[in-house]
Amino acid sequence: MPWKESSVVDERLRFVEDVYRGVASMSELCARYGISRTTGYETLGRHAAHGAAGLADRSHRPARCPHAVPAEVVAEILELQRRYTWGARKVRRLLLRREPTREVPSIATVHRILARHGRVQPRRRSRRRAHPGRPLAPMTEPNAVWSADYKGQFRMGNGDYCYPLTVQDGASRFLLGCVGMLAPTIEGSWPVFEGLFRRYGLPERLRTDNGAPFASTALGRLSTLSVWWIRLGILPDLIEPAHPQQNGRHERMHRTLKAATARPPAAALPGQQQRFDHFRREYNEVRPHEALADDTPASCYVPSSRPYPRRLPALEYPGHFEVRRVSRNGGIRWQHHWVNVSHLLAEEYVGLEAVDDGLWDVYFGAVWLGRMHEATHRIVDQFGHPARREGGNHKGKGRVSTIN
Repeated sequence: MPWKESSVVDERLRFVEDVYRGVASMSELCARYGISRTTGYETLGRHAAHGAAGLADRSHRPARCPHAVPAEVVAEILELQRRYTWGARKVRRLLLRREPTREVPSIATVHRILARHGRVQPRRRSRRRAHPGRPLAPMTEPNAVWSADYKGQFRMGNGDYCYPLTVQDGASRFLLGCVGMLAPTIEGSWPVFEGLFRRYGLPERLRTDNGAPFASTALGRLSTLSVWWIRLGILPDLIEPAHPQQNGRHERMHRTLKAATARPPAAALPGQQQRFDHFRREYNEVRPHEALADDTPASCYVPSSRPYPRRLPALEYPGHFEVRRVSRNGGIRWQHHWVNVSHLLAEEYVGLEAVDDGLWDVYFGAVWLGRMHEATHRIVDQFGHPARREGGNHKGKGRVSTIN
């Protein structure tokens, strides 16, 4: 039982004095003071060895701890976290990478060290919800799916907005490109993709959202960029509207990018691009990735075996397809009737496959655009919307038809 709270040291001193005066037996005195005989004899021993000072409370902390993390390792952990602002798992991975043979603290120990020094921000846990979207192409091999997006525009120091265009390989998480733009335009996006295709080859698919410049309201949600990609043999892989979680890996990278490069932003675009370039190198070559068994994206990525062609290859359709060339006005002739397709496909070839009497599926390359009804001479998309006649000429069409 504990000593009385009034004055622990005074109580212990009175107990010792009563023992020495022989007021009562040891058992009776221990019962009177509410302590065990073991505690009583221990108190006498501490008084005999150290006097009254020996009766004060002593720390239960061991004199030495053989498993304590060395001070130099603690300092290294704090320095790595300050430099990269990462959590315990990634910091520990860097310690291992620096000296693979040394003993490194566990993830939990690194986390406690960071928390003890105020380096851990509490996070609100959100409930995990079931994925509501349609099944998308799996990201199991490098270059099976690239993800692209304009995301997280922000105002720089000079007042201009910066729109970072990012392109990432889905399987390896390798950040292929990160380029700051003053506006998300086709003219600005085209040379970025062309440069990536020349350097890394062609992916099988390119996953984007439904916004400009990647998609439009035209038939098949085609855009100038996606028409070019299809001609190159790349399938556009559009996520469902209002479902950014279908491109969740890319969205997560954007949060990391914005936190590392835009808080606060640079004064102007050249300085901001330097930050993007530094982030890309660090993200690809230094930062461990949990989904890659703590390897880096650069160690998991290999360029595509499909090189960027010198000329756009011609589209090929199966022998049972009817093939029509889209006019400059964006339509085709079918049984002496005009059928609107899209200005985006002006002077391109589309294929039509009979599926029933008077019904034809319309394709551009491997991409299904909609179903043509001979009775109405209209092509209807998957949502039941007919192809509309867009006004004006197709911008940038000359860029689609040639490759330098």
